[in-house]
Amino acid sequence: MLAPPRTRAPGSPIRNAMTCDVEDYFQVSAFAPHIDRASWPTRECRVEANIDRILNLMADGNVKATFFTLGWIAERYPAMVRRIVEGGHELASHGYSHLRASDQDLAEFTKDITSAKKLLEDIGGQQVRGYRAPSFSIGTQNLWALDALLDAGYQYSSSIYPIAHDHYGMPDAPRFAFYPRGSDGLLEVPITTVKMGQRNLPAGGGGYFRLFPYQLSRYLMRKVNQDDQEAAIFYFHPWEIDPGQPRPEGVDLKSRFRHYVNLGRTEQRLKALTRDFAWDRMDNIFLNNPTPARSAA
Repeated sequence: MLAPPRTRAPGSPIRNAMTCDVEDYFQVSAFAPHIDRASWPTRECRVEANIDRILNLMADGNVKATFFTLGWIAERYPAMVRRIVEGGHELASHGYSHLRASDQDLAEFTKDITSAKKLLEDIGGQQVRGYRAPSFSIGTQNLWALDALLDAGYQYSSSIYPIAHDHYGMPDAPRFAFYPRGSDGLLEVPITTVKMGQRNLPAGGGGYFRLFPYQLSRYLMRKVNQDDQEAAIFYFHPWEIDPGQPRPEGVDLKSRFRHYVNLGRTEQRLKALTRDFAWDRMDNIFLNNPTPARSAA
């Protein structure tokens, strides 16, 4: 496996990638056993208001980000998608229907990623180069999905999380961006982890960002910047700044805790991130103006 080209001149500040997975609270994979997909159109959607708050937060912090947007959402809120683009952010794909890649066969997956890419490009008016699988659902058993993404016209993926987790993860994957099939193939950009002993600790957002004190996330990301000299990849969801969201019935205790813990603190923590680190879009960091490639560690 090859590592990607470096896009940062020696001595220049490291830019980290700020990313948002644009989906609504009722589309979370952990809620799938409790929320019928057929009910989605009848449920209260809160994603547009939350995205507008996030766009204001990013503007205040002078941050450009990548928004991995669900096709189902884009189809219903095209003006919101255009506001993302008008704000100078990268529009990327989260697939159309928020089905895990690991729950689809090749034909189903190809249809999902192709329809989402076309829809987003038609609405946003810009090329969609990046993709993130729902629930980081590309791993050892379905690496064929990376080839399907390349065939569909994507240039990079951020779908592999190199940790051990009960819902996802590929702990033996490289910790930093790499070409799974060689430098003429798709670039994979994993979510950030920190190596501690023989384990990779999650350091790139999500529920861990809400569960643990902000100072721990800041320390881990700084460690990646300073010790590894690599960009950190941070991710969050619009529903994570929305403590007033509806609460579906029947959700098990573990899933409730993971979803709702510290929602009221997320927005202020995001504001702190915009002050404490330099941020940019995924495409600007990993695809634009590359210098020669280096060998993978």
